[in-house]
Amino acid sequence: MTTDAFALYGTHEAEAHPVRLTAGRLSADLANGNLRTIRYDGIEVLRAVSYLVRDRDWGTYTPRIEDLWVEQGNGTFSVRYVAHCKGPEDTRLAISVHIAATEGELIFEAGALSPTGFETNRCGFCILHPIVGIAGRPARVEHVDGSVNETRFPDQIEPWQPFKDVRAIAHQVLPGVSAECRMEGDTFEMEDQRNWSDASYKTYVRPLALPWPYQIAAHELVRQRIVLSIRDTRSGRTPTAGSTAGAIRLEPGERSGTMPAIGLIVTPDEAKAVLAAGDLLSEIAPQELLFHFDPNAGHGAQVLEDFAAIAALHRRRSTLEIALPCKQSPRSETAEIAKQMQAAGFRPDAILISPSVDRQSTPPGSKWPECPPLEEVYAAAHEAFAGIRIGGGMLSYFTELNRKRVPPDRLGFISHCTNPIVHAADDLSVMQTLEALPFITGSVRAIYGDKPYRIGPSTVPMRQNPYGSRTMDNPSGGRIPMANRDPRHNGRFGEAFALGYAIRVLDANIECLTLAALTGPFGLIAGKAEPTEEGGNRPLFNIVKQLSSLAGSAWIGCTSSHPSKVLAFLSGSTLHIVNLTAQEQSIDISAFGSDSQDKSMALAPFGTASIKLDV
Repeated sequence: MTTDAFALYGTHEAEAHPVRLTAGRLSADLANGNLRTIRYDGIEVLRAVSYLVRDRDWGTYTPRIEDLWVEQGNGTFSVRYVAHCKGPEDTRLAISVHIAATEGELIFEAGALSPTGFETNRCGFCILHPIVGIAGRPARVEHVDGSVNETRFPDQIEPWQPFKDVRAIAHQVLPGVSAECRMEGDTFEMEDQRNWSDASYKTYVRPLALPWPYQIAAHELVRQRIVLSIRDTRSGRTPTAGSTAGAIRLEPGERSGTMPAIGLIVTPDEAKAVLAAGDLLSEIAPQELLFHFDPNAGHGAQVLEDFAAIAALHRRRSTLEIALPCKQSPRSETAEIAKQMQAAGFRPDAILISPSVDRQSTPPGSKWPECPPLEEVYAAAHEAFAGIRIGGGMLSYFTELNRKRVPPDRLGFISHCTNPIVHAADDLSVMQTLEALPFITGSVRAIYGDKPYRIGPSTVPMRQNPYGSRTMDNPSGGRIPMANRDPRHNGRFGEAFALGYAIRVLDANIECLTLAALTGPFGLIAGKAEPTEEGGNRPLFNIVKQLSSLAGSAWIGCTSSHPSKVLAFLSGSTLHIVNLTAQEQSIDISAFGSDSQDKSMALAPFGTASIKLDV
């Protein structure tokens, strides 16, 4: 890896480069034993076919791969290997894999065998269909009983599984070309992964309504097979579709709006550090501070006194985010918090309140936990915090908001977060989550209309895990799902991700966008103990400061010939651009400005640029 890898990713650890496999017009990337970016004639047919093993907290095992054998040529490719997983108490699982492909067919088969017995929440295949060009389009679903349903991939995000008891899914790749993905060895169902900001529809093995975790019995062979079949009825050979040659062209678009306010999250653990960094807080000048308060975590009067001191220093808007315990009546609990706030001299401009239990996910088939009616929670908040704006939604992710839709009538705003490392944490998957954001915001607008809408805190590292007992510790700074620290937050990757995030949600008319904290593992600045080697400002600092300076100004959207690589928007006469890739990109900006202005530019890996145009 190049010498500036740390600057890009916040870590010297390199991701293994995938192996490109080709069989005529069919291609796929082999990465860590699984297939990514499966294309036919240059068009993405499937985003991934992966064999995954999950632990009881839905963490994903990283298997040790042995005896890898790859062969390709004469219009075919073939792969064999054995993957080994080690679980708690020295339990073990071995998966023997064979992948074989011709131009018209790809077969991925696996057999899992444990000498000890093995506990898992899921063991088997996950198939990802992309969302761009597929959302809302026709699909043919064959079920395990042989029945066939002519339907569509969801456009608005489905809270529950859109397809159940699945044996095969077929769709059109491009005119004259169709693909069928057949799944054998168990019952599959699909979930709309855009709920979690994944840019895919995921079809996975073993219905969620069945108990989990479950045991794979010792010496019991579990076989599964995926068959992808391509049918091409076009006459003659056509030029390969989806060519990416040449510069990426940016053009002014027709979309426009107002830039959102920018917020920063402040947690009790970081309150003292935020006070000590007051000069930097003033330099960034966020419009909003979001203070996190959780009585179940021991937060009380002292925390509110710290918040009051920060709010006095900030002198701009503030919101108190309350995870209400609901162990007693909402009325008594909110009254106690209001009493503590008054004693601390802390009066925020808004309260964002949600039952603590709603931070945990309730998967399909599971029993909803005990919780007071949300109408009662909001009524108690209005009574206790009279004269303060009350907001609701979820302190977790859009998934939970989509599955438990809050009554909006007494709310001043709706809020939720997102996180890009729920299911996968490789660089490509994380950056691809930006594709899902317009679908999330569009779904929120479809549900809640023009209700004021906030997003965040939404960061690459995960602040809380709704799907297990904890977030994953990451002391070695790897790329792992559900981690409470992520090295890319420290690098230019994190900066590019944040600007790409802001651009992708512009259309939703967001009231406030929170992308970071000031200090700590989610912060814009790092202490000496943080993995930036010397501390100081993270690259993300500059983007959040810039976005804060643009809050309330007008924006005009831009179209990109390759939005998965480069995004942009206009603010006044300034063109703001971000490169979402690890490669330098050549960008054509001839559609902007006068003839005297340069018509092309090069943008560094994960680079950002603000160009003053001649108008």
